[in-house]
Amino acid sequence: MAFASLKQNFQDWITQQWVILLGKKIRPADYQWLLGPFGKTNGIGLKFIQQLAENENLTIDDKQIDKGLLQSISELDLPEQELKNLSKDVIDFYENTSNYDFDLNVKWNPVFKMFGGLLKILFSNRIQQLNIPMGSDKNSEALQSQIIHLIDKQSKAVKRTIWLRTFKKSGQVVYSGVYEPCTLPNGTSCIKAIFPLPNGSATVILNPTVGEKGELILNSSGKKIGDSGFYFLLHDAKGNFWTKFIKSFRDKLVVSSENEQITAIQTLTLWNLRVLQFTYHIRHC
Repeated sequence: MAFASLKQNFQDWITQQWVILLGKKIRPADYQWLLGPFGKTNGIGLKFIQQLAENENLTIDDKQIDKGLLQSISELDLPEQELKNLSKDVIDFYENTSNYDFDLNVKWNPVFKMFGGLLKILFSNRIQQLNIPMGSDKNSEALQSQIIHLIDKQSKAVKRTIWLRTFKKSGQVVYSGVYEPCTLPNGTSCIKAIFPLPNGSATVILNPTVGEKGELILNSSGKKIGDSGFYFLLHDAKGNFWTKFIKSFRDKLVVSSENEQITAIQTLTLWNLRVLQFTYHIRHC
């Protein structure tokens, strides 16, 4: 039987052992579409960015503007007609994300709100990752959004794109994630969001489509490993890789523009029940 590393916090060990017991051992060479950077046991947050640059021998680009989650919207490989219908404002947001500010509203399902609070106490505050606001949905939180590119020292090509979101008021990290396009085994082009955790990651793979009003719809609603969806990944005490696909957990993000005002609505569901909904009010700086 495999075991998670003992040299870490007990609650992290428990969750990793759960992935090992109920998940699947994988060969990294066969799962390049899924893999991404893992975090270390001493916290994620701002530390992770410097650690990743050092580990992969990359340089942090200090440019502050005109940096996007995607180098080009073409990386989503949308059908020609869908790309033509996609809102130009939404395209600019994804290609120049650093030029935008955000206000965030969060609406919890009361049934799940207690578990969200427990997540913050046991994990989020300590590891500086996945800090979801617990306040009233009527109150918005201003976010500081940074797109950080890690570039190859020789070619100057962008190798990693990190989206760091912090609360403007407190400076607390909300999310620190690595974003990149990926291609599923069935050939479907998706966007992958990797949220580093101690000795592993929580990874969401989202399938893009374009709606009737030009909105970008990103959906993680697969049924098995190899589909879009939510994955835990980790390496155990011996360096073996494991993954657990969470079929019951789904993430849907709709990014739309009306009267030059961009809005993103993200809905997380578990067993088809809404857990919480994020509403991002996005404006050009």
